[in-house]
Amino acid sequence: MPRSLVAPMRRRTLLGGALAWSAATIAAPFPLRARGETPIKFGMVEPLTGAYAKLAAAEVDGARLAIEEVNRTGGILGREAELLIEDSANDADTGVVKTKQLIDRDQADFILGNVNSAVALAMTRVTAEKRKLHIVTGGHTDEITGSRCRWNVFRICKSATMEANAIADTLIEKFGKKWYFLTPDYAYGYALQAAFEQKLRQHGGEWGGDLIPLGTVDYSRFLLNAGAYRPKVLIDIMGGDDQSRSLDEIAQFGLSQDMAVGGALFELESILNVSDSARVGWWTMEWWWNQPDVPHVKAFDDTIRKRSNRAASARDWFGYAAVRTLAAVANQEKSLDPVVLAHALQGFTLPPDIALSTGRTFFRDADHQLMSPILVGEVHPPQGDPFDVFTTRAVVGGEKAAGPAKASQCRLEFPS
Repeated sequence: MPRSLVAPMRRRTLLGGALAWSAATIAAPFPLRARGETPIKFGMVEPLTGAYAKLAAAEVDGARLAIEEVNRTGGILGREAELLIEDSANDADTGVVKTKQLIDRDQADFILGNVNSAVALAMTRVTAEKRKLHIVTGGHTDEITGSRCRWNVFRICKSATMEANAIADTLIEKFGKKWYFLTPDYAYGYALQAAFEQKLRQHGGEWGGDLIPLGTVDYSRFLLNAGAYRPKVLIDIMGGDDQSRSLDEIAQFGLSQDMAVGGALFELESILNVSDSARVGWWTMEWWWNQPDVPHVKAFDDTIRKRSNRAASARDWFGYAAVRTLAAVANQEKSLDPVVLAHALQGFTLPPDIALSTGRTFFRDADHQLMSPILVGEVHPPQGDPFDVFTTRAVVGGEKAAGPAKASQCRLEFPS
């Protein structure tokens, strides 16, 4: 097959001994680039192994779909797009090394990732130094678009403060203001718990909790602590497989009979990974497949279902929106210059077929945080459709959840 149609496959990372993620060209059905012209390269660094592997895999799936769509519709500046993938394995030093390799060795034009907030923050140091446009797909810690924001970094997923602001008042009003936290012991967990604590202070609440290492298997000690504290709400901030394990153990201990269970993110990948008895509580969703009144959502969900045999998730959308947005702004500006594109992304409104959300979805110019709605609702066992496991009770606008831009700690400085 001619090289203009399919580029060589280079093995990068082995998942579970069987599944290989490759640095591959997702090629167009027709030649896009002239002979010898290099593709536009997206370097994606994600925790493809470990507790967040399912979330990372979905972000990669979404990015792959976007690459295919971009190439089918003319590519970027007439050149085909290519997705290069590296495994950060939930380690910041590894994430830094892989980011440098993608930029220096592979000549990546754009960088995407990471699910892990600590890794994402470490990556932003590299991409700023190397002057590469970087979209953080799934790391939520406030610092990314707050005190440690950078001119070249934009974020698709919400900040921890946005998540807490969207649901905290509902949890307090419905269940009470004495809480216990199960919190992952790293940047994301600290940020989200701090945001929840701020809301509790405003209501005169009280709280206790445990910091829990990533990869913990046995939660019995922490759940005994929670039971002894007798909270009104047990807030589970764990993520990925850690959240799935902890929620299954909460159900086994019968704690959901004595206290409400909830928090911020309980994502589709994690809901599908637990028993029906653990599918309980009030949570947020950053995006949901069942939005019948929103254009293009059904088409996106149908496509993901055909590719992955499950409904589309927020993580699919994160990876998809990142690639599609970068392609759109590069074609709009007819440039790959990172400073030009960063300025163009400030205030950039995602077209409806990328936003897949209600209202205006845009990057706030003050801090480069995407403003998109947050869905608040209840998780439950499947109702008909096997993926109908969440019912939206309220939609909170991104700007309302984020608070005023003038309150942000972000101070952007562009290179001259």
